[in-house]
Amino acid sequence: MSFRPVLNGSSRIWQVDVLGAGKTRRGPAARFHGALKRRSGGGETVWPQPAEGQDSGSLNLISDANFATRWQVDILKVRDARDVEQAVRAAIASEQPLEIIGHGSKRQIGQPMGTNAVLDVSALNAVTSYEPNELIITAEAGAPLADVMSLIDSKGQQFAFEPMNTAALLGTPEVGTIGGMIGAGLAGPRRIKSGGARDHLLGAHAVSGFGDSFKTGGKVVKNVTGYDLCKLLTGSWGTLAVMTEVTLKVMPKPESERTLVLQGLDDVSANKAMTAALGSPFDVSAAAHLPSSAFRAGTEGPAEWLSHEAAITLLRLEGITASAASRAASLVQLLAPFGAARVVEDAASAELWSVIRDVRPFAAGAALGAWPVWRIVCPPAIGGTVGQQLARETGGDVIYDWGGGLIWAALPPKADAHAALVRERAEAVGGHATLIRASDEVRRNVAVFHPQPSGIAGLSERVRASFDPKTIFNRGRLSRSGVP
Repeated sequence: MSFRPVLNGSSRIWQVDVLGAGKTRRGPAARFHGALKRRSGGGETVWPQPAEGQDSGSLNLISDANFATRWQVDILKVRDARDVEQAVRAAIASEQPLEIIGHGSKRQIGQPMGTNAVLDVSALNAVTSYEPNELIITAEAGAPLADVMSLIDSKGQQFAFEPMNTAALLGTPEVGTIGGMIGAGLAGPRRIKSGGARDHLLGAHAVSGFGDSFKTGGKVVKNVTGYDLCKLLTGSWGTLAVMTEVTLKVMPKPESERTLVLQGLDDVSANKAMTAALGSPFDVSAAAHLPSSAFRAGTEGPAEWLSHEAAITLLRLEGITASAASRAASLVQLLAPFGAARVVEDAASAELWSVIRDVRPFAAGAALGAWPVWRIVCPPAIGGTVGQQLARETGGDVIYDWGGGLIWAALPPKADAHAALVRERAEAVGGHATLIRASDEVRRNVAVFHPQPSGIAGLSERVRASFDPKTIFNRGRLSRSGVP
């Protein structure tokens, strides 16, 4: 095997290229021990040698003693599930927590983690199986999401839950992975019709905090074998296991789509219009509202409404062309009391909804790019009241999705990002709030994820401990005691 240093900012990555047993290794002196450890004097990080009888061509990464400093991060690049197992077992033996990443596109979400070891699974990037006729795809966790979506799009298929692309909101490159999509579980506008990511994950292979590989689910929709652990892995933010491969359900893309656009409604009236549309027999697949806002001028988008200050309410219908057109005409008549609706078709409609899905009006490069952004989930019928009150009290801006059930709130900068007020308003209606974008300093002092009641928190901790008893994975990402 050979060692190749890769410099990346303040990090040195040691990539081990396996040439097979008995080959010469080049580069700085490197030693393999039975466990990962960091020496307080020399700052040395060493990785385990293969166990007795194990192929020596299976290990990983090493960083030298002279490069380690208090701010250095050791990035451990693995190539397959076997590497992941060894890395996790070494971390367990030394009680060294690991930050799990693909390309790190969502590292800004969650509490800052105090670890100097990163387990990078981006090399697990293959699509191992795709059966368009069976509507299933299997990919390794590090597979780029954009590439996978391009592949299924070429066959006229899609992920029906519309996974959110956080790049614009967080100001990061568009390098999200399949594993990150599942770990975050952030679904888009079609969530109200087709469900979330957890409803489309059929199976997964992963490595637990015991250092053991396990499999959950399968490659068929009607799979009832064993516990449905897929539901737990989705939205766990990498705190339960390291996913190495996932199998997802895909769905045919609709032949056509129509979006009705109502202008000038206030938040409460728009909420009523969305509720009426979603309660109609016309099979509305998405409903969103952008209130009147002076901050939206200049927002990049497919339609002139996005760059205007006027409020717009959007309602989407999908299906075969004749059906979508007929239902759109009927919905226009139903919503006549709320004003005259304009209809946007197909490509323009799809681009319009991508703006809503990715929350582009609050993009890091837009007018509100420096403001913290909250994601608030609440009962849809009262979302307009909650959002309107919050905007008035803080001087912030909001966007409604899921018919009012999802509120994106960009609020003026403050030391606590208005956490106490946001959580008070959310809890008053039985909702919860997550701080999606904020500075490291704010995230260190504010609970990013909504604090759970003691009973649920206890259950969550028991579930986590059953997967990762030593809290090796993403330690501290989901919670931190003593913050509001």
